[in-house]
Amino acid sequence: MRITNIESIILLDKLHIVKVHTDEGLVGVGEVSPMNAHVSHSVVEQALAPLLIGEEATDIERLWRRLYTKPYKLGPGGAQLNAIAGIDIALWDLLGKAAGLPTYQLLGGKYRQSAKVYASSMSRSMTPDQEAERAQSFQEKGFHGYKIHSSTPWMHDDGFDQTIATVTAVRKLVGDDFPILVDVNNAYYEHTAIKLAHALEDLGVWHFEEPLAAHDYAAYGRLADAVDIPIAAGEQEYTTWQFRDLILDGKVDILQPDVIKCGGITEFKKIAVLADTFTKPITVHNTQQTIGTSAHAHLWVSTPSCVYPQEYNIEHNPILDDVPIWKNPLVPVNGEITPWDLPGLGIELDDDAVAKLRTN
Repeated sequence: MRITNIESIILLDKLHIVKVHTDEGLVGVGEVSPMNAHVSHSVVEQALAPLLIGEEATDIERLWRRLYTKPYKLGPGGAQLNAIAGIDIALWDLLGKAAGLPTYQLLGGKYRQSAKVYASSMSRSMTPDQEAERAQSFQEKGFHGYKIHSSTPWMHDDGFDQTIATVTAVRKLVGDDFPILVDVNNAYYEHTAIKLAHALEDLGVWHFEEPLAAHDYAAYGRLADAVDIPIAAGEQEYTTWQFRDLILDGKVDILQPDVIKCGGITEFKKIAVLADTFTKPITVHNTQQTIGTSAHAHLWVSTPSCVYPQEYNIEHNPILDDVPIWKNPLVPVNGEITPWDLPGLGIELDDDAVAKLRTN
């Protein structure tokens, strides 16, 4: 099964999906992290696609290494790994379709039947009381926790921050047994992060996510030594080598790879081996509710270390809610997601909808 074409598609000028076409007529579908769709589109078309045409589509490990090493001066993080992820996910989708099996079967089968998810609120415009009411509504829908984003990203202690007020309001409404997670997107200096971590621990927060600059593993290590609340990080790590350093030097408690950022399913599997080796749980970074969630779902049910509830973005998504690009959307039911028992990722794209939203 030879690759004949790599189709890079931008939707609504900001979302990026990839189709891998083959000479047997099978097409695999993947998604790229939407950090800058036009940049990752250029990487796919100019740097990666020429390396794949005519190659055997099922040689995924060899192709991944080829995509990583040939244009190595574009990486090893960011746009290159994001773009590789879209292609790699599509190749795993293809492999499942060729075998007539769900991708999770190719990853070792089901370790668990479905994956619990928590509601991830991306809004920074609500008051603490409004956030609390929203959290309670998702508790009532059966979600297994609620995450807030409560400060200015990378603010260096100098910006909008209503973390403590929001957690206090949410805890008052949802009670003591409902997990609250806090993501501050690299907001603090080390001493402030330690102070906030102690306060959040007193409020029963389940995990404290990315409190420090992503690159400062030494500071993460000191933070982990100073507090008891679980520290989570990993959405800005792209390779097993970076996760190795995040574990050994950063000493984080919970790893957060994102399959549409970290080089796809191939690299995610290796990160999961690291997680098992160092006895670390994985709670993924997952903000894309369509193809990204589907790819994650196959990993969640087949990966032992994906033991805790995983992230599910609860915000409005135009390609899910307005003009759905899926014929069979995969959404939470009573706070759980079960991947479709269909070949590959189980994605049935609506090509008419894709064409309508396409902007490249």
